[in-house]
Amino acid sequence: MVARKFVVRYSDSTFDVDYDTDDGFEVPLLLTLFNFLFYIHVNFVQFLFFFFFQVFKFQLFSLTSIPPDDQKIIGGDDDRVVSDDSDLVSISNQLKLVSIDEKDESRLVSIDEEESTTSNGSVAQDNANSLVSDEELARMLQAEEEALMLQQFAVSGQSEEFEQIIQPYISKVLMYEDPARQEAARKTVPVEELEEKALVSLAKEGNFKPSKIEKDHAFLLQLLFWFKESFRWVNAPPCDSCGNDTINQGMGVTLPSESQYGASRVELYHCNSCSRITRFPRYNDPLKLVETRRGRCGEWANCFTLYCRAFGYESRLILDFTDHLWTECFSQVLGRWMHLDPCDRVYDRPLLYEKGWDEKLNYVIAIAKDGVYDVTKRYTRKWLEVLSRRNIIRETDLSATLTNMTRDCRKSFTSLICSMLEDRDKNELEELEKGLHSKDDASISLPGRQSGDKEWRISRSEIGSNEDSSLSCSSCPVRLCVDVHVTSIYNAFFPVLSQFIENSLSNSRTVEILKIFKEILVELKNSSYEKRTISVNPFVLHLLPYFDQLLNALSLKSEIDTDEKVNICLAGDPVKTSLALPVVLDALDDVIVNLNNCSNLSKASLSLPLMRLNRIHSGSVLASGEELPFGISTSAFDGLRATKWEEPNGAKGCWIVYKLPDNQMHELVAYDLMSANDAPERDPMDWVLEGSDDGGSSWRILDKQISQAFGNRFQRRSFKIKSGGFFCNAFRFRFLAVKDVQSNSRLQLGSIDLYSSNSSL
Repeated sequence: MVARKFVVRYSDSTFDVDYDTDDGFEVPLLLTLFNFLFYIHVNFVQFLFFFFFQVFKFQLFSLTSIPPDDQKIIGGDDDRVVSDDSDLVSISNQLKLVSIDEKDESRLVSIDEEESTTSNGSVAQDNANSLVSDEELARMLQAEEEALMLQQFAVSGQSEEFEQIIQPYISKVLMYEDPARQEAARKTVPVEELEEKALVSLAKEGNFKPSKIEKDHAFLLQLLFWFKESFRWVNAPPCDSCGNDTINQGMGVTLPSESQYGASRVELYHCNSCSRITRFPRYNDPLKLVETRRGRCGEWANCFTLYCRAFGYESRLILDFTDHLWTECFSQVLGRWMHLDPCDRVYDRPLLYEKGWDEKLNYVIAIAKDGVYDVTKRYTRKWLEVLSRRNIIRETDLSATLTNMTRDCRKSFTSLICSMLEDRDKNELEELEKGLHSKDDASISLPGRQSGDKEWRISRSEIGSNEDSSLSCSSCPVRLCVDVHVTSIYNAFFPVLSQFIENSLSNSRTVEILKIFKEILVELKNSSYEKRTISVNPFVLHLLPYFDQLLNALSLKSEIDTDEKVNICLAGDPVKTSLALPVVLDALDDVIVNLNNCSNLSKASLSLPLMRLNRIHSGSVLASGEELPFGISTSAFDGLRATKWEEPNGAKGCWIVYKLPDNQMHELVAYDLMSANDAPERDPMDWVLEGSDDGGSSWRILDKQISQAFGNRFQRRSFKIKSGGFFCNAFRFRFLAVKDVQSNSRLQLGSIDLYSSNSSL
C-alpha cells in the first residue's frame, strides 16, 4: 500500500505527519461512530471523508496549536482551498496551512508532501530501532485524536456556559493589581525576616552570593511557608461568643457589610456550648481576607495570589474544576511557571493532585491579568482519561474562547508587551506538550491532601493511598554539607572553658556567665540581620576577651564607638552570622546542661560530651530517603535542633552515607546522635556504623549498637569508637530498627556529628 507523509514546517520546528486512511481506526471506535451516524441518518461514506480529514486537521492542531476551525489549507496549482479528504487526496503538490486569523501572520505553516512506500505494512528495518519512541508518540497522538473526535459528540455545553464560570475569576485577579490592596498585604508580612530566611536557605546550599532572581525565588518560597503558618483553615469556625466548637446549621442571607467584600453566601454555625450562631461569610475580596486571615482553599489561593502580586511576582490564580484553587508564579530561575499550593505548603509538584490526591481532573485553567490559559496538561500524565471527562465545551471552542478572553485582557497592552507575551505563550505550549509525554519520577512520593478535617478529606476522596504519606524522595541526590561554621563554633568553646578553669571559676559561676552571653546573642539574633549591633553592659566588659574566638566563629566582633561604648557588631557577611547564631544558641544550651551534670569543672572535663572537638565537616551526604523539603539528609549535619533528617520508610531499615571532601582521610574516634523534636517512636534503636577507605567500595564495621533509647527530645548521646587506627574517607550508618516498628514507618534524627582524632591523612 502507499502511505502519504507530509513534512510540516512551523516556526523553527519540523514535524512528520503520516496520512493513511487505509489503516483506519480501532473497530470499537468505528462501530460507535457508525451507530451514532446511523441514528442521525448521515451518509456514512460522506462522513468518512469528513472524519479522516478532521483527523488530519487535529494532527496539525497538535503540532501547530492552530485550532481545526481556524485552519485554512491551500493546495494545488490554482491555490484552491482544501475542504475535505477527497480534495486532499487529489492534490500532490505543496500545501499551505494558514490561520483564519489574518492578524497573526506568524501562524503560516508550509507543508511539503512526501511519498513513502511500504510492503504489507512493514517498516524498513534500518529505521526500526530509531523510530521506537516516535512510534509510541504516534500511538499516543492517534489515541488523543480519537478521544477528541468522540468528545465532539459527547459535549453538550456551549462557550457561553464556560465563560460564565471563568468571568468572575477575571474580575477577581484584577483586584490583585490594586495598589491599595497590595500595600495592605505587604504591611502584614515580616519582610526582613523572610529575606533573611531566604538568604540562609541559599547559604545552606553553598550560595552566599546569590543573584537577584535567585533571591527572589528563595523569597517566594519563604512567603509560601510563612503564609501557611499565618493563615487559618476553617472546617467549622469557633464560636464568636465563647470560642467553643460549632456545627453547621446551613446557609444565611449575606449582610451589606459582608457583600461589600464580595461575600455571595454565608455559612451559619451553631455553638455546642452557648447556642449562639456564628456567621462565616465566604469573602471574595482579598483585601478582606488579608484582615480575616482564614478560609478554605478558595480564600487561601485568592489571598496568597494577592501576596505574590504585592511583591512583584507574575502570578496566576489556578482554577481546578474539580473544586480546588492554587497559584502559579513565573520563576525566572526555572524559566517557567511554577505551581504553588498555599493550603498544603507544596511547590513545583504539579502532579500532586492526580498522583497524590487521586483527583479526576478535567479542566485546570490559569487566570491572570494578561489572559486565560488552559494549563491542564501541566497537571496530568493521564491526558486521554482527562479528555474523556472534559464535557463542558468542545476543545476547538475552548481554544477559541480562551483566545478571545485573552485578547480582551490584553486590549490595552502595548504591541511590544503583547509580542513578548505571545512568545512566552508559545514556549509554555511547547513545555506543556513535552511534559505531557514525559515519564513520572517514580522516586518522588506525593501525599494525599493535608489541609482540612480528615473526615472532610475522606468524603472528597482526596486523602490519597496512605493518609500518613508525605512529600518524599526515595532516590535522593547527593547533597553538600555547608557546616564549617558548626565545627568552628564547637571548637571555640574550648578556649572559653579553658580560661574559666585557669581562673578557677566554679560550675555555677561558669553557667551564670554563659547565660549572660546567651542573652546578648539572643538580642543580636532578634535584631536586624543587616545591621546587628548591641551595646554591652559595662559590668560584663571584662568577660568579652573570653569569647573572642567564639565571636569570630559567628562573624562578629567587639568595638568601641565614639561615645566610648563597647558594642558587639557584624564583622563580615551578615548571612554567615544569620547561619551561625541559631547553632551557637543550641550549642550553649547543650554546654549549660552538661556543666550542670558535671560535678567539678577541670581540664579532664574538656572532652565529650562537654567538648565536641575536631568535628568532621564539609562532606557530601547521600541517604536512602528523605522528606521534602524540610527533612532532607543534610539537616542531620547542620547543628540545629529546629531541623531533622526524616526517612519516611526508614523504620525497618535505612541508611545515610557521609563522604569526606577532597579525598581527606580521618580516623573516627566518636560520634553523637541527637533525638529530634517529636515522635519518640521514630528514634533509632539499632544501628551499625561503618567506615570505608576507598570511597564506599568496601566497608568495615566501626561500631554497633542494639536497643538504644533516647529519654528526651533533643537529647544528645555520645558513642566512642573502640577500635582505632583505621583512616576513612566515607562513613555509613545503617539503621536497622526504630523504637516502635509496629505503629510507625519512619525514622528521624535531629543531628549526627562525627569526631576525628587530631591526626588526619
